[in-house]
Amino acid sequence: MALLEEGTSFFGDIAAPPGVDKHGAGFENGLMGFANTLLKLVILGAGLYAFVNIIIAGYTFLGAGGDPKKVEQAWAKIWQSLLGLTFVAGSLVLAGIFGYLVFKDPTAIINPKIYGPEN
Repeated sequence: MALLEEGTSFFGDIAAPPGVDKHGAGFENGLMGFANTLLKLVILGAGLYAFVNIIIAGYTFLGAGGDPKKVEQAWAKIWQSLLGLTFVAGSLVLAGIFGYLVFKDPTAIINPKIYGPEN
């Protein structure tokens, strides 16, 4: 005498909550999708921050009126913003190079794929 009929689960049938079918299921839409979206948001924020800093430094430079201290501050701010953009872009380029060298896929580090039971 079997406790469970064949083909039934010990826990029963569990249905997905409403709305899950719109977003899909799996690893791509879970933690990795969240981390990827967060990384893109941080990169976008860095770019916008650098853009605003360059605009403000440009106005400071134009409004310096020949004051060498203000001109020096404006150039320092422009230089720091461009250096920050270089680091952000350089990190993406290095991630692409390392991904290609190690995994033969340039997007392996930037957009990772986790293979699970359904893949």
